[in-house]
Amino acid sequence: MRKTVIVMLKEPRPGRVKTRLGREIGMGPAAQWFRLQALALLRRIRDPRWDIVLAVAPDRAGLQSRVWPNDLPRIPQGRGDLGVRMAVALRRSAPGPACVIGADIPRLGASQIAAAFSALGNHDAVFGPAPDGGYWLVGLKHPAQAPKGLFRGVRWSSRHALTDSLATLGTLSVAQIQSLQDVDTADDLHRVGAQHLLPMTAPKCRVRPNT
Repeated sequence: MRKTVIVMLKEPRPGRVKTRLGREIGMGPAAQWFRLQALALLRRIRDPRWDIVLAVAPDRAGLQSRVWPNDLPRIPQGRGDLGVRMAVALRRSAPGPACVIGADIPRLGASQIAAAFSALGNHDAVFGPAPDGGYWLVGLKHPAQAPKGLFRGVRWSSRHALTDSLATLGTLSVAQIQSLQDVDTADDLHRVGAQHLLPMTAPKCRVRPNT
């Protein structure tokens, strides 16, 4: 059975993607940063060991978008909160283990994806935690058999996201792999060294070093 990596992608429109970052550096530069970051990530994670599927939003615009690589299959994210959309994408994936990732993790590459699938060899589920209490990856060994309440009631965009998600897995065995930082703020850009993807017009002076 094939392994599948599902990448959650929003169309990189100003004011529709990376809005927290946009409030600091401008909505246009934030959207452009996300576009460049997502494309770089897709290049890094291409690997013959798994298939990549793009879960796009908004549905119609994402399916027709010229931004994302044409050779990668696309599915619409559909309606509902993040948990609903991720659960649907997992359940509808091809037979075999599947992982869902975000596109805003600059240090994510093929080695971390491989580690996630390796963990699924001995566990029913796997998470890649983030320092803020969320996570950058979730995977299931048997996605079609996911619990009915998967990701229901999760407090997204909070320090409780990972803990809440774990609670929806019931008796499934769970592994955790390397923690990685996503990018929501200008300070996050500095922490992961991703300022080089900012357009020249972005106010880089707002990206402050840690003190």
